[in-house]
Amino acid sequence: MTPFDSLVEMGKKEMKKETGLGLSYKKDENFGEWYSEVVVNSEMIEYYDISGCYILRPWTMTIWEIMHDFFDAEIKKMKVKTCYFPLFVSPGVLQRKDHIEGFAPEVAWVTKSGESELDIPIAIRPTSETVMYPYYSKWIRGHRDLPLKLNQWCNVVRWEFSHPTPFIRSREFLWQEGHTAFATKTEADAEVLDILELYRQIYEDYLAVPVIKGKKSELEKFAGGLYTTSVEAFIPNTGRGIQGATSHCLGQNFAEMFEIIFENEKGEKAMAWQNSWAYSTRTIDGSVLSLMPGVATQSGTVQVIVVPVPFKDADTQSILDACSDTVKKLTEAGFRVEADLRDNYSPGWKYSHWEMKGVPLRIEIGPKDLAKNQVRAARRDNSAKVDLPMANLVEQVRDMLDDIQKSLFNAAKEKRDACIKVAKTWDEFVEALGQKKMILAPWCDEEEVEKDVKTRTKGEMGAAKTLCSPFDQPELPEGTLCFASGKPAKKWSYWGRSY
Repeated sequence: MTPFDSLVEMGKKEMKKETGLGLSYKKDENFGEWYSEVVVNSEMIEYYDISGCYILRPWTMTIWEIMHDFFDAEIKKMKVKTCYFPLFVSPGVLQRKDHIEGFAPEVAWVTKSGESELDIPIAIRPTSETVMYPYYSKWIRGHRDLPLKLNQWCNVVRWEFSHPTPFIRSREFLWQEGHTAFATKTEADAEVLDILELYRQIYEDYLAVPVIKGKKSELEKFAGGLYTTSVEAFIPNTGRGIQGATSHCLGQNFAEMFEIIFENEKGEKAMAWQNSWAYSTRTIDGSVLSLMPGVATQSGTVQVIVVPVPFKDADTQSILDACSDTVKKLTEAGFRVEADLRDNYSPGWKYSHWEMKGVPLRIEIGPKDLAKNQVRAARRDNSAKVDLPMANLVEQVRDMLDDIQKSLFNAAKEKRDACIKVAKTWDEFVEALGQKKMILAPWCDEEEVEKDVKTRTKGEMGAAKTLCSPFDQPELPEGTLCFASGKPAKKWSYWGRSY
């Protein structure tokens, strides 16, 4: 039972009666309704009056800022510069056949200004390759202009029509998109993996969500690119994968398309090698969906909430002063801490409120704690409580948060790993798919076979597809056959349904 399930059970009697904070649905019984309740009740989003668009509340935006600060600092070490390109895209540059085919159904167009029809419709960017690369062609002339490494933090619009869902599938979202150009493929290949490792750190080290690093199939790769790498998460309760952040090697396809040509050191004309890479607010779905332990300790808006617990005839002011002093002490040590000093809510209401918001550690201070110069700390992940002396509070809080982070990640990884099943035959594959598993299967790596798997598994739950071929490949014994075609297998790949 996860902490949120425990919260539901506890809330049936006390919280709903007293506060209305309980969840009406259980994750295992009605995942969709549970998810909708969680993202609203935890004050992460609010629904907007345009379908597929959502208000990102401060709780969400703080998580985004923390991830932004980490990633932006890391790519600056790699000499990536910040830029910004316009939101609007002219039809001429967007409609490059190899690229736009992958995005055409989702492109939103501006067709009017006031009451006047525009002579030429203007697209709203679904991604920025075609926006940026005409200018790369202008800026890159010789080998001394390379590498060119740019990143922008912006919003994009993809007009999804199938079941918009907060974070998972929204029509507008925030992201960063890096676009780089190199003189050699070797440089481009190296950066693809360096960036992918940063994305892994965001998921695992900040959000405590386990991911698998791997390469996408030809059918699933970025439209117009050479190859795509990704970090893939899996949601045990729904049996679906989530493509996390992606790092693409575009090869020279876009350089040829946009004439990004430079003079190399030998005085010869050559085409640039390019990459693009991005992660978005969709990343935050990991903190909601993996086990819903609350936001992980590294990325939470508030890491520690301090709650006064005054009893009748207690010295309330002294307790409130102790709470404020505790916040000051922990804040100066680098923690994100708040005190809930509101006098119109009971301590029990406050406990439920901050648990719903995912705060990993609660500190309670009552008259007995004051007398003993201590605080009581309550962990959200396992409900354990322990008394901590004020003398070494900073060190103990740091140790507890580190342990909570590890506990959340290990619990999520254990649950994810329990959902992975090896399937060597079609019958085993179909059985595992019916059990909502993430399937590791030997594959012949043929596009037509993947299309056939999609066709044969299509149903109400959606078709199965490749999620990725992991970089960490298990041994493939000689003579191993593809689970779907019976041809010699070339690699192991993860398969399943996905969002």
